[in-house]
Amino acid sequence: MASNLEEDLRAEMAAWEAAGLRRRLAESEAAPGLVDFATNDYLGLAGDPRVVEAARAALAEHGAGGRAARLLGGGSPLHAAAERAAAEWLGAEAALLFPCGYQANLGLVTSLVRRGDAVVSDRLNHASLIDAARLSRARIFVHAHRDLDELARILARTRGARRRLVITEGVFGMDGDLAPLGEMAEFCARHDAWLVVDEAHSAALLGPRGAGAWAAAAAAGASAERLVARVLTGGKALGITGAFVAASAVLVDHLVNHARPFVFTTAPSPAVAGALLAAMQLAAAGDERRARALGHARTLAARLALPAPGAAVVPVPQAGAEEALAAAGALRAAGLDVRAIRPPTVPSAGARLRIVCHSFNTDAEVDELARRLSAAPGRAAVAVAAARDRTLVVAGTDTGVGKTVVSALLLRAARRLGPAAYWKPVQTGAESDSEAVYDLAGAEGHEVLPPAWQFPLPASPHEAAAAAGQTIEPARLEEALAGLRRMLPDATLVVELAGGLLVPYRSGYTQADWLERAAAPLVLVARSGLGTLNHTLLTLEALRARHLEPRALFLVGDRHDSNRETLRRMGDVERVFEVPRFPALRPAALDDWLDENDLAEVLEA
Repeated sequence: MASNLEEDLRAEMAAWEAAGLRRRLAESEAAPGLVDFATNDYLGLAGDPRVVEAARAALAEHGAGGRAARLLGGGSPLHAAAERAAAEWLGAEAALLFPCGYQANLGLVTSLVRRGDAVVSDRLNHASLIDAARLSRARIFVHAHRDLDELARILARTRGARRRLVITEGVFGMDGDLAPLGEMAEFCARHDAWLVVDEAHSAALLGPRGAGAWAAAAAAGASAERLVARVLTGGKALGITGAFVAASAVLVDHLVNHARPFVFTTAPSPAVAGALLAAMQLAAAGDERRARALGHARTLAARLALPAPGAAVVPVPQAGAEEALAAAGALRAAGLDVRAIRPPTVPSAGARLRIVCHSFNTDAEVDELARRLSAAPGRAAVAVAAARDRTLVVAGTDTGVGKTVVSALLLRAARRLGPAAYWKPVQTGAESDSEAVYDLAGAEGHEVLPPAWQFPLPASPHEAAAAAGQTIEPARLEEALAGLRRMLPDATLVVELAGGLLVPYRSGYTQADWLERAAAPLVLVARSGLGTLNHTLLTLEALRARHLEPRALFLVGDRHDSNRETLRRMGDVERVFEVPRFPALRPAALDDWLDENDLAEVLEA
């Protein structure tokens, strides 16, 4: 029976609204009379009379429309003039104008890479960069936000790619922090990769003459050897629309011939090109404007005890989507236009108020905003854990690889260093791993914690739960782990998973999904002999796709030098331990092994 499309869509939107995620245009439009702490018009150029007059003059001389794609006679002389001005401002050989930043990123990335190439992207990059990478058909590698160690590991592991492209925002639009561009450029040079920087939230605000985050990095000594292109967005600090790709003349010529969003799109209106020309001139000379915008952002962040912003965006964390909406509503009622940012725009736990400071905001307006935010009840609900996470998860490539023995070793080693405990979230079958760890580690009763779920069938957790007429609820596991962390703040908590990494807890939800949400440190356990190379390398790949890097690899079984060295080299794991088949499994045997193998760095890294 055919489904009713409109009914399906209504049901989807109802679910979206129930989760507090629905947006409505009418509720998002700017309201007259509110103080603007929401738009990206950082320097107030959108309403500058000189920019408005430049657009009007372009309309009068060249007409309202672009008329056709540039390669079919569209555009005007102002388009080429704007491209020359953008290239001169950013210190590039050439530039190419696109209708918007989304199309610029799409055209640039898809023209540079294809199948057989690799794109390395920051996890918090803008959707335009993410979608461009996906549509390029290159293999995509995502590293944790601003994580240089993970970036270096990915570049080292992708040596076989024909071309490698590292893509990043200069200043991240939702988090407001700076990308470490100097170090990224250095890694690109070391690993034969190329760097693309999206200057959307940094152009006109950072660097000499406001030329952006890369200009600021270059002034601090960053090498441009591996910088392939920058994207200068016209819809943010320039106050207009459109976007330029600034690069070498060779690359711009390549884009003219290969960038589909340029080749097959009508040129922007001459009014856009004319306004951009005027806005870039004002932005380059706008030291006082950018100083005011940046000063307001730093003042606000300091008043709220938040990290110093990279430019003019100050994110204020909220406990959840509902709290963010309520806080934004209260500020709006007080005459301050501040927007709540909710998933999926940001990660699931990343609800926030996104505050944008402008050159035209007054000191009194910033003071009023800071005062109201400081007193907001939602602020008290947001806590950032400063203490080191003492949880250590033991994951495996398969069932029966020796996770329980390794868990006992880790628990016994942890007990030498201080308080420690062991927990297996889900136990299946009659044989209890908790009891085995209790015996092997010589633990006290309070150091081995009961499972959150326990089922008699010796099978995968989802199958064992179904056989018992139950369903494993991921939220309950998350709550249980959070509770144990609160109860045992000073103890090392060793958590043993069930079976292999991708074993399902329920339909559509694996142990790896839970581990990603838990964001806990981990070690990986694998067998030492035949078959371990494929299973272990695949498991490492699955972990790293979720930004999870094991602190150590434990190979359990008879010594196998070739497998160990292959996994050390190809798996790129810093610490590899070999655990033999103990003739007698008892605490004394574990002590003998621990005397020869120091696990302190694994437990305390």
